[in-house]
Amino acid sequence: MPDTPNTVIGHVIDVQGNLLMATLIEDEQGHTPTVTIGDEDILVGQLGSYVAIKQNKVHLIAIVTRMTEQEALAAQTIETPGDDAARLSFAKRVARLTPVGSVLADGQFERGVARYPTTGAEVHAIGSTDVAKMFDRFQSKGLAVGTLASHPSLKVCLDPTNLFGRHSAILGQTGSGKSWTVASLVQKTVALMPRAHIIILDLHGEYCWKRPDGLHSYAFDDAIVRHVDARELEMPYWLMTYAELCDLLIEHSEREATNQTAFFRDCLLEGRRQENTTATPTLGLARVTVDTPIYFSLDDILTKVHEKNVERVGNKQGPMFGDFDRFLMRIESKLNDARYDFLFKPKIRTTSASLSDLLRDFVGLGTKKAAVTVIDLSSVPFDVRPTVAAQIGRLAFEFNYWNPLYREFPILLICEEAHAYIPRAAEGQFAGSRRSMERIAKEGRKYGVGLAIVSQRPHEVSETVLAQCGTFICLRITNPDDQGYVRSLVPESEGDLINVLAGLGRGEALVLGEAVPLPTRVQFDRPSPAPNSDDVDFYAKWRDGPADLKVDEIVKRWRSQER
Repeated sequence: MPDTPNTVIGHVIDVQGNLLMATLIEDEQGHTPTVTIGDEDILVGQLGSYVAIKQNKVHLIAIVTRMTEQEALAAQTIETPGDDAARLSFAKRVARLTPVGSVLADGQFERGVARYPTTGAEVHAIGSTDVAKMFDRFQSKGLAVGTLASHPSLKVCLDPTNLFGRHSAILGQTGSGKSWTVASLVQKTVALMPRAHIIILDLHGEYCWKRPDGLHSYAFDDAIVRHVDARELEMPYWLMTYAELCDLLIEHSEREATNQTAFFRDCLLEGRRQENTTATPTLGLARVTVDTPIYFSLDDILTKVHEKNVERVGNKQGPMFGDFDRFLMRIESKLNDARYDFLFKPKIRTTSASLSDLLRDFVGLGTKKAAVTVIDLSSVPFDVRPTVAAQIGRLAFEFNYWNPLYREFPILLICEEAHAYIPRAAEGQFAGSRRSMERIAKEGRKYGVGLAIVSQRPHEVSETVLAQCGTFICLRITNPDDQGYVRSLVPESEGDLINVLAGLGRGEALVLGEAVPLPTRVQFDRPSPAPNSDDVDFYAKWRDGPADLKVDEIVKRWRSQER
């Protein structure tokens, strides 16, 4: 970057490792000037803007993270002979700078800081041309997601390999634009890479919804997406692991839980082994475990459990007499609840052979090939959503774990509202979903399974999962607990940047991590079409909205669980 005298805007006055302080030069009127570079006017000291710090062979790039004023003293000459010069106070503008990288001798930008300046180093404004050079190495892959907030004429490109392969998190409070960002990112990803394989867990039906006229709207072009109601996809009980079934059916705090889990394990193993030999065609597996993904009859297991529960030895009660009373009550209540039919009473996935078709649908290789599979969980009962999410996460991992071409077929799983089923403190029904997603977070990169966590409450999401994310897309966050949690997750040198999150606009994000060459404040492009996530306009609807509603229709949809 060429040194030009008119780009000097200040000097460093304090050096603290990952924090620098600089006083800014003012014009004759005491104002911080606007610097002109080429045909571009740059407002000095704008939050989120980049500056260069130069001193001999030291050449750093830093971001302005705070602007403040400090009182300073200046001498004023007094014409009266013998009087000392008067000292007048005035405000001096001070910028807080966070170093993000270095410019090498060949002009290339590199993350990290090897040598720090000392006080007195010059602070220079930098224009769009120099900023663009720092993003050059990411431009070739072309995943342009938005514009640079400090230089709106510059497009920001992310590295898709690092973004998806090393996991990412999209964090922001309600209304900050998370779904907007996800939709925009996925749309641009598929446009650039049409053979993508993306699975989205949609908890609120934001990517496929029914309009008042009864027709459906979609957040993605119909040619690239397959929207699936989780109940129609059918994730049957027999695909669940022993641990997942125990989390769903057994209350571990009960006194009889030990006997329940032991006997249930024996029945489950016997049921799977029987399927191995009696299925048509015969599976013929050399080894079957309680977790082997083959069919077993739930009715047969319940019959055995019931018999054990009332077993008598001679005139005495059997060793487990009455131990399964609550177990049977719980599972029978679920079997009698139509909301759980997709799980316990599958209509399509009733044989071991149906697993192949399920997996083809799951990863977008079914009758309709699709780059994006949106699995709508909005109609799934709240208490069983973690169980379904656990199965989806596990199937995504297992598919590529056993896929010999896993390096040629990477998969991305996007978890909307992740705090709802990957909580920081996981007990009972949440244990399986947290375990499933943490496995992807820790091992998925090796087998081409990426994870994208989307949450409005980052401090409630599993710390293990977030700690494995290589890229953070942070939208507006005002809650101090969430800000502090995000600050603890990002590199220490970038922690000060979290302070800007409270002032971000909708769809505007601070992107940190491996998918960008340096921390970047990005205005994401508006998705087209947009998801169904806009805030309700109370003013307009309370002024000109409907005067009456078809309440009978609302009741019918509630009862039938159809939105």
